[in-house]
Amino acid sequence: MTHLFTPLKLREVELKNRIAVSPMCQYSSHDGFASEWHLVHLGSRAVGGAGLVMSEATGVSPEGRISIDDLGIWKDEHIAGLQKVTRFIREHNSVPGIQLAHAGRKASRSAPWNGDKVLKIEDACLPDRQGGWKMVAPGAIPFAETDPPPVALTMEGIEKVIHDFRDAAVRADKAGFLVAEIHAAHGYLIHEFLSPLCNQRTDDYGGSFENRIRLLIEVVENVRAVWPEKNPVIVRISCTDWAEGGWTLEESVALAGILKEKGVDLIDCSSGGAVPWQKIAIGPGYQVPFAEEVRKRAGILTGAVGLITTADQAESILANGQADLVSLAREFLRDPYFPLHAAVQLGADIDCPNQYLRAKWK
Repeated sequence: MTHLFTPLKLREVELKNRIAVSPMCQYSSHDGFASEWHLVHLGSRAVGGAGLVMSEATGVSPEGRISIDDLGIWKDEHIAGLQKVTRFIREHNSVPGIQLAHAGRKASRSAPWNGDKVLKIEDACLPDRQGGWKMVAPGAIPFAETDPPPVALTMEGIEKVIHDFRDAAVRADKAGFLVAEIHAAHGYLIHEFLSPLCNQRTDDYGGSFENRIRLLIEVVENVRAVWPEKNPVIVRISCTDWAEGGWTLEESVALAGILKEKGVDLIDCSSGGAVPWQKIAIGPGYQVPFAEEVRKRAGILTGAVGLITTADQAESILANGQADLVSLAREFLRDPYFPLHAAVQLGADIDCPNQYLRAKWK
């Protein structure tokens, strides 16, 4: 049995293999609703054999969306469309997961193919009504110099964010998701509180390490309180800001240990995104060392992500004890059936849909 195709049990949820579809924004929603695109996109990855199929970053509030076209879960009406997606994923023996997210000062943008530009509030009066909204953040510091400054969150605003995550988790459970991931990476709101490059508050949510992690800890506590005990909670973090004076791997290890005590089951180890002047040393598996360090030093399961593109590479990461789960993003866009192809390459025999048996991968 290969490491890649060994089941992974998280609480009472068992993944049939160690391959996850990483959350990837699809920019194909209207008012946050799941569309047929989401059913086909995520469903095809389940048909392709992924153990865990994660939704894109899903806004816990309208202002928490990265773009106007993002998936949302801020109202009960979103549940029915998501149920169609999770039902199909589960029917094909994959586990549906949702990434709960708030974009903070990196919100209110257009889709990449529309220029990935900040949408202005006044644009809402245009015929296509592609208007933006006020962004919120730890303070009134924009991500880029050309961006409008966000609104600094008050204590009441912070409480709203926490409650939005909690309410979104309740809806996610009703929608049929079995894994909840809290997005605390890539320069979005929770990461903005973690990083001293973004967070210059002087109250209980800024300054010291304990204060900067406070929002994430409170979000985790509130999500874990309403999320089924039998189902896992994952947290995605940026293990380093790749910028001087920013969030560090040492802080990530310390945070991971605290999150483990709070009932988090796995740390999804990514990096970067806090500031535009970051200097990332990109290469195949460039973030895997972060997953390895967090796993060894914090004693918690980790997921590796970032330019993992081949079966041998994924197998090696697991065999060497660098992570417990591998997440693929762009490679799954290129090949929805990556797990089936990987099984052939590694000599593993895995199930494929009955409808495809007469052409089973060899």
